[in-house]
Amino acid sequence: MYNILICDDDKDIVSALDIYLTAEGYQTFSAYDGRQALKVVEEQDIHLILMDVMMPNLDGIRATAKLREKCNVPIILLTAKSEDADKVLGLNIGADDYVTKPFNPMEVMARVKSQLRRYTTLGGRGGALPEEEANLLKNGGIALDDAAKTVTVDGEQVNLTPLEFNILRLLLQRPGQVFSTAQIYEQVWNDPAYGSENTVAVHIRHLREKIEIDPANPRYIKVVWGLGYKMEKS
Repeated sequence: MYNILICDDDKDIVSALDIYLTAEGYQTFSAYDGRQALKVVEEQDIHLILMDVMMPNLDGIRATAKLREKCNVPIILLTAKSEDADKVLGLNIGADDYVTKPFNPMEVMARVKSQLRRYTTLGGRGGALPEEEANLLKNGGIALDDAAKTVTVDGEQVNLTPLEFNILRLLLQRPGQVFSTAQIYEQVWNDPAYGSENTVAVHIRHLREKIEIDPANPRYIKVVWGLGYKMEKS
């Protein structure tokens, strides 16, 4: 059973989401501001968080930033249509996805299932290689261990969110191959790639900040203008 934290200062929204999530077999926990959310995560084994952006005491953006200092559980932001800047900021600091209010509960459920599937499996890959070799992807100073879910750059471990890990793994599996933003979104998010360009760009930028010495002049993740992104062979 997966434990899901619902954090929103609107108790009606928390109650509605609780009904749908419970019906799907999830265990839910509730919080009504960012501080309460942090406390729940410290006390419970949480597998996914639905986080409102605009809340008293500690808003969803700052709460997400604090959570990313200690854990990589998927975080889906609940945002209003007028909060486009907050959506981008939230993705920049480590949120995995967002749903715009008013939302369709079925859309929320689909996104929850998709994020949990990625978080728990990280899309493990098969093949005929020996297990240890199949699990280890290297390019230049980057080493990704798919079994341990760790990444090191020049021997130093870096902490990636599940989505960042999956993007990096996809690019490392086929160095030199150009992936369009639609291809990256469909393979990493497991959703149709409608309007995905900005979402992918934000996560690529955040990934570069963690693995590149000079993110503005990347050594590894290159943009191929008009086509997409590739992992430069090194």
